Amino acid sequence: MPTPRETILTALADLLRTIAHAPVLRGEVLPERVPAGGLLILRDGSPGEPDMTLSPLAYHYQHRAEIEAVVQGTKRDSLFDALTAQIGAVIAADRTLGGLCDWVEPEAPEPVDLPVEAGAPLKAAVIPVVLHYSTADPLS
Repeated sequence: MPTPRETILTALADLLRTIAHAPVLRGEVLPERVPAGGLLILRDGSPGEPDMTLSPLAYHYQHRAEIEAVVQGTKRDSLFDALTAQIGAVIAADRTLGGLCDWVEPEAPEPVDLPVEAGAPLKAAVIPVVLHYSTADPLS
């Protein structure tokens, strides 16, 4: 049975997969080719140090996951803008991941342009996503 942390990360990946034109990978390396609509890679990130309550015992996390958003081509600026706007829209539509999280909050990306030898440049950014949730055990 998956832990609450894994269930939440899987739900976030599934939510991102509702963006029709951008495939979503989880914890993978950047492939050699970026699809025309862009690519998203979800990184598990870090749960950080939890706050605790003692009665009943609960660990309250502000887990920082990361979404790597990558686009390529001559229209990469507008494509990147559209892709990040769609990420924001799907998260805003389900801030609790179906009740699994207390709150999901993306942070602003810091895009960079990356040259590619013998190919169109990439535009990429890491988008931090803070997942607020509680568990009864720090290993779950």
